[in-house]
Amino acid sequence: MAIETAAALLPAKIALIGALGIGSQWLAWRTNWPAIVLMSVAGLIVGPFWAMAAGEPLINPEADFGALLRPTIAIAVGIILFEGGLNLNFTELRGAGQAVRRLIFVGAPVGGLLGALASHYVAGLPWDIAFLFGGLMVVTGPTVIIPLLRQSKLAGRSGAVLRWEGIVNDPIGALLAVLVYEVIRFLSEGRTWVDAATWIALSAVAGAVLGIAAGWLLAWAFRKGHVPEFLKAPVVLAAVLAVFVTADLIAHETGLLAVTVFGVMIANSRIASIEEMRRFKESIAVILVSGVFVILTASLTPEVITSVDLSILLFVVTMMFVVRPITVFVSTVGTKLTWAERSLVAWIAPRGIVAVAVAGFFASELTALGRPEGAQLVPLAFAMVFATVVAHGFTIKPLAQRLNLATKGPEGVLIAGANPWSLGLAKAIHELGVPVVIADSNWRRLRAARLEGLRVYFGEVLSEHADHRLDHSQLGHLVASTPNDAYNSLICVEYAPEFGRHRVWQLSGLEKEDRDAKAISFTARGRTLIGPGRGFDAVSQDWWRGWRFRATPLTAEYKLEDLRKDRPDADFIMERRPDNSIAFIGANSPARGGPGAVIVTYGPPRQEDKPEEAAD
Repeated sequence: MAIETAAALLPAKIALIGALGIGSQWLAWRTNWPAIVLMSVAGLIVGPFWAMAAGEPLINPEADFGALLRPTIAIAVGIILFEGGLNLNFTELRGAGQAVRRLIFVGAPVGGLLGALASHYVAGLPWDIAFLFGGLMVVTGPTVIIPLLRQSKLAGRSGAVLRWEGIVNDPIGALLAVLVYEVIRFLSEGRTWVDAATWIALSAVAGAVLGIAAGWLLAWAFRKGHVPEFLKAPVVLAAVLAVFVTADLIAHETGLLAVTVFGVMIANSRIASIEEMRRFKESIAVILVSGVFVILTASLTPEVITSVDLSILLFVVTMMFVVRPITVFVSTVGTKLTWAERSLVAWIAPRGIVAVAVAGFFASELTALGRPEGAQLVPLAFAMVFATVVAHGFTIKPLAQRLNLATKGPEGVLIAGANPWSLGLAKAIHELGVPVVIADSNWRRLRAARLEGLRVYFGEVLSEHADHRLDHSQLGHLVASTPNDAYNSLICVEYAPEFGRHRVWQLSGLEKEDRDAKAISFTARGRTLIGPGRGFDAVSQDWWRGWRFRATPLTAEYKLEDLRKDRPDADFIMERRPDNSIAFIGANSPARGGPGAVIVTYGPPRQEDKPEEAAD
């Protein structure tokens, strides 16, 4: 009867895990708190904390999922590592700079070795498990780093170094842990070091060959059109599962290596639909990360929670204040990074999802091998994650500001398309103290912006070069203002996942109404700036008639209604709010107004104003 009751409750518990994971991700987005902390708290509440209060946990993964728990987590970790490998493009790595390459090729081995020493001498782990955990602690992870960079508005080289280190070291740290685990497994079976090294080399080659072959075959099939567009993302997911299981059948635990290599191979193949696949995989990874994290934290017992002692705290302190600074300063000697940049990079190293997920996976595997010391990996990993995410999450912004490495002011605006109207808008935004970048692939069209001292990007905003050279951590809004409405829509769709669909804008391509069966679908375009009928031709014609941009501050005496009366013919473009944030204005997003707000309008000159010279 008890078994039937538990089986009946399992769907509800699975739904609860999903709700807690995705709910934590949403709450993190709303509050700007680290998602990993909120997911951990959610898992602790329904797991060990509930057990402390009620006698048994609300969610007990070991009992609820039984024999399915370990393979489910293993597959989820494999998909997460594939998604990490999918972000590793060698072209991007070559352009990431000397400091990033040094942190990868020098910093990863140095950090892994120092982490192993700390794991053994401070945390008390045996040497073999200490090397496994030290290699795993190399991982920082883009899922934690990128939100911190955006939150802190970190500018320049230090932000780029942290971003690329997280992307590249994500799979490297996991692979180091996989290789060390294979050594431990072989030696536990009574094999010699030579046997272990030989088998690991062969299994690593087999896993890598399988990943490369699967990536090449899939890329070939996609390029030749053997897979329809609507099936490409599902086929990739099925292929990841097939590669993972096949590699594990060839050599135990080789699946993690194979899927990581598979992801890297796909990332470096010229596949036209790579971005769609990457977004699909990111969505799957978010769901899996959320679920796995809640499951792992819920798996902790009250005994594990209370086992956090002085040695674990000392280990965390050693990793944060000794291992990381030494690793960064040794590996960046001779680079162009300043002392301020090196100091910031040396402090910021939050561990993320991959570190905890892989640590939890290997903890159960080591325990199954008869190594109970492996259970220590879980509290150590969670302690590192909590300490680094909280400490670095709440200190990166003030530290970056103190070192003059953070962009000051509100989030910046990227304007695609250089023309007299967009130049006038950029000047008005710039005069409000808001960072603005004008991008265009024509150097001559950027001349007026350069003469005005505005920041420009010369190149195609949809290119890989723009991904590398445009510092997105300083930008949060997009205005597509080229004469081509379809091209504006394409730009908005491309940047929507980065900035948020509510922050990408384009001029209207419609003359009268917002719903036209012949127009580009609203799902394939950005939000409409100003309103229907105010397209590129309309605003350009008004520019040559003398219309200009004007920034008007609002007060308790001069309100938004007063401005509307004074400028009845003007277009309302943008609002800088009292909290220094900005918002563009469309038909369905009117200005808020209020004392302290500044409204940017575009309208005819008043009688006392003289039209300024038209820009080139």
